[in-house]
Amino acid sequence: MKLATLRVDGATRAVKLDGDVLVDLGAPDVGALLERDGWAERAAAASATTGTTGTTYAVEGADLAPVVPRPSKVVCVGLNYRNHIQEMGRELPEHPTLFAKFADALIGARDDIARPAETDAFDWEVELAVVVGAPVRRAKGAGAEAAIAGFTVLNDITCRDWQFRTREWLQGKMWDSSTPVGPYLVTPDELPGGVRPALDVRLSVDGEVMQSDSTADLLFDPVHLVEYVSTVVRLNPGDVIATGTPGGVGHARRPERYLLGGETVVAEIDGIGRLENRVVKEKSA
Repeated sequence: MKLATLRVDGATRAVKLDGDVLVDLGAPDVGALLERDGWAERAAAASATTGTTGTTYAVEGADLAPVVPRPSKVVCVGLNYRNHIQEMGRELPEHPTLFAKFADALIGARDDIARPAETDAFDWEVELAVVVGAPVRRAKGAGAEAAIAGFTVLNDITCRDWQFRTREWLQGKMWDSSTPVGPYLVTPDELPGGVRPALDVRLSVDGEVMQSDSTADLLFDPVHLVEYVSTVVRLNPGDVIATGTPGGVGHARRPERYLLGGETVVAEIDGIGRLENRVVKEKSA
């Protein structure tokens, strides 16, 4: 299944892709849907003719919100592709490197990325993101696998100059309206490798390919990450784990390359979809 959160008339609706239409699933967004018992069975049963509310929307021109608009937490993993670790001049880590984002950073699959005036080093990072589908703490093995509702695409846009002001990365990663996530949550049964998918990952800036790799290169796979993160903190339905980015980021290039404004950034993962976002100057508060 492919699920999304659609903006409609000033509100949002959880929908399922069914051919060339989006079927309303009777919940305000995908996060709310995942909190309901039996969400997978209900969503699987819905179709253009048997939708929960009988309402459908056209795919063409759909205004997609972040696939989970208000997750209780967004946990991000740094240094998780072998080639990216090497390009950044670091040794392979023994444990995942974790940091966080907040819901205010998230935007939809075609929304503008807000470039802050305070940065001179605005960078891109395409990532496979895990979406949690059940409450879980200290998950192991099959329990961690069952907690994965599906996967989506996330672009971990980063202010590198702020990231490296201190040893902690958070301040470079949490900027408002900077992180596209979507377009769909795709359930594991639709992906090669299931809960450990092997998928091609790409990112381009104005048509020039900057990143290209496979999620098979992940050092810590999605199941391991659910196990590790849930050891530290309870994971709730709708929570997001961004699994890290491959090589090709602007900061590691010589000379360094950054997003100045006006560019179109496309982040895509085979079998899941693409984020296409224009970089614009952040509006004054």
